[in-house]
Order: sequence, then C-alpha cells, then structure tokens
Amino acid sequence: MLIDSHCHLDFEDFAVDREAAIERARAAGIERMIAISTWVKDFATIRGLAEAHDDIFCTVGTHPHNAAEEQTAAAELVALARHPKCVGIGEAGLDYHYDSVPREIAARVFRTHIAAARQSGLPLVVHAREADADVAAILQEEMEQGAFRAVLHCFTASRRLAEIGLALGFYISFSGVLTFKKSDELRAIARDVPIDRLLIETDAPFLAPVPYRGNRNEPVYVVETAKILAKVRGLSEAALAATTSANTLRLFSKMSAPRAAAAQ
Repeated sequence: MLIDSHCHLDFEDFAVDREAAIERARAAGIERMIAISTWVKDFATIRGLAEAHDDIFCTVGTHPHNAAEEQTAAAELVALARHPKCVGIGEAGLDYHYDSVPREIAARVFRTHIAAARQSGLPLVVHAREADADVAAILQEEMEQGAFRAVLHCFTASRRLAEIGLALGFYISFSGVLTFKKSDELRAIARDVPIDRLLIETDAPFLAPVPYRGNRNEPVYVVETAKILAKVRGLSEAALAATTSANTLRLFSKMSAPRAAAAQ
C-alpha cells in the first residue's frame, strides 16, 4: 500500500483526465490520496472531490503565493476543517522564491494557519521555499504558544530546517525531487530522517520524478519516489510503502485506514 500524502487533483491540469489519473493511481496500489488546498475560496471544489471518492481526502488552507489575496480567520479554517473528509490545515508557510507577497502578510497568514492547526488538532502542511530561517523561527515561536502537529512537505530545504522540524516533532515528506540527479544532499537528508517520520508525496501536477521528469506529475508516480527512498534507506519497496503509509495515517489521524490495512 502507498499513500500520496500531497497532490493537487483539483487543479486544471487534471481537467481532461482527472478520473483516469485517479484510476491509474488505484491500479498501481495507491490506496489513499490527500488533495491539498491552496485557496480557501475553492474549498467547496476540493471538498467535493473528496466526497466523491472514498480514497481521497483533503485539507483547507491558503498557499503562501495567495496570502496577500486571501486572509482567512483561524476560526473559519477550523469550522471548514470539521468536514469529515478534511484531514489537515494548509498548505501554508513562506515562499521567498518569487517574493511576490509582502513578508509581514505572509508571516501573519502562516501564523493564522498554525493557530487553526492548534485549535483543530489537525496537522499543518508546511510549505517552505528559500525561507528556512523565517520558517524555523515562526515554527519554534508558535510551538512555545501551544503544541501543534505538522509536516514539512515536498522537502527541499536545508538539513538545519529538517533538524528543527524533527526536534519539534514534525514529519518530513519527500517528493519526486528526491529522484533528480543533482539531489545527492537531499537523499542524504532522507537517509537520516527517523524512519517513523518519513512521508512521500507527488505534489502533482508539479515535480514529476525521474523517469517522467518534464511531464505533468500525477499520483501514480509516487511509486518512483518510493523506489528511490527505499534504496536510500536500504529497505524493500514493500517495507518502505508500509512504513510511510503507517506514518501518514498516524499524522493525518482523521483519515481512515484502507480496509486491508485496518484488518491486519
């Protein structure tokens, strides 16, 4: 069993063949997919996608690229997250690659999502790109205000941020970037993350892994990332799949386990 812990199945990239992409994932043994929110205003769409499929769940939140345009109160995020198929808050965080959002606004929206995660008890999906120091500082400061759970998604940041996240009790999720030729340092970090904190994802439609790099990504390709992560960790592919799936179900504890896994 594999779980794609982070994908964007609601995006227009899947408009033509969304159902076919979902079926391809199922056929390859992907038994759960978490559709991650990037706009609260579009929550009805992503919620509807989860409602239509037993094996798809969702989150609610605002991507940092959208923080200047959408600043939802923590109480509203918590209320929306009560939906039975909503299993997390986010994705939210900081992204300084384009630096298109005033940093003080981005930080405020990030903290609001942390508050929603704390209040709801649901895990926060953290986006961090070229903003390691500020992400680390905010996470540490907020943890002092009250505990919350989180995953550093599509991890491509520094070893230092990984260490801080792990010290705070967070999980770390690796995407197709792990398969890229120049990702030696990232693979070294993935090798050293405690085995019970590892997740895998596609971040589809972005960042397709080798050998599909350059194409649209989709949940079925999480298999390729799992192969590389298993090799890095010295595990069989079956053991890696079982471990990362168990970790995902532990973190996103509101998400039901597949029947076969629950029966074991």
